[in-house]
Amino acid sequence: MDILQIPLNAALAALLSYALGGFPSAYMIGKLNGIDIFKVGSGNMGATNVLRALGFKWAALVWLMDTGKGVLAVLLVRGLLGGDSTLNSVIAGVGAVVGHSWSLPVRLITGRLRGGKGAATAGGTWLIIFFPWAHLILVPLSVLFAVIIATRYVSLAVLATAASGLLIALLLVAQNPANASPLYLVYAALVVGLVYYRHRENIQRLREGRERRIGDPA
Repeated sequence: MDILQIPLNAALAALLSYALGGFPSAYMIGKLNGIDIFKVGSGNMGATNVLRALGFKWAALVWLMDTGKGVLAVLLVRGLLGGDSTLNSVIAGVGAVVGHSWSLPVRLITGRLRGGKGAATAGGTWLIIFFPWAHLILVPLSVLFAVIIATRYVSLAVLATAASGLLIALLLVAQNPANASPLYLVYAALVVGLVYYRHRENIQRLREGRERRIGDPA
């Protein structure tokens, strides 16, 4: 491959995944139901806030849409761009989470660069990037549901799930370096770092005992 093609592909992967990640799913669903998701509950553009404001049906739809953005970003980048599929996938995975967290369409709509907290979109990218080890998705899913059932804290469940995903990536790269590129670990570290950064206020509320649980009003 032409050496100039590598940075060009990387830039295209970043732009495409950022654009897909930035689609404001929760905001659009809120508007369909006559609410501004940024003005209710936590003000977050995510499925948990939609759950409190609109109920399970709409929250599930937002979760599927946000997860789908991550899936689609990685698949499209892989399909449209040649070259290093692993590198492009990693860039797409990170780009989609960044786009969801700091959405340009939301900036145009609300005047602020804002978005969701990236968990569902990160989960979608994780599912595709680690597809050769798809059975491992059972580990973070088990962590997610176990923490939710035990505590009713979605934020705590997301943080624990993200940490388990990073641990899985670390073990895969350490035990199977021939097939699990170290780039997977870079991807996992960046995405988990983004998720934790976006949940920094939740972490503070958890420490102070002020975090909302499932079932609490918006």
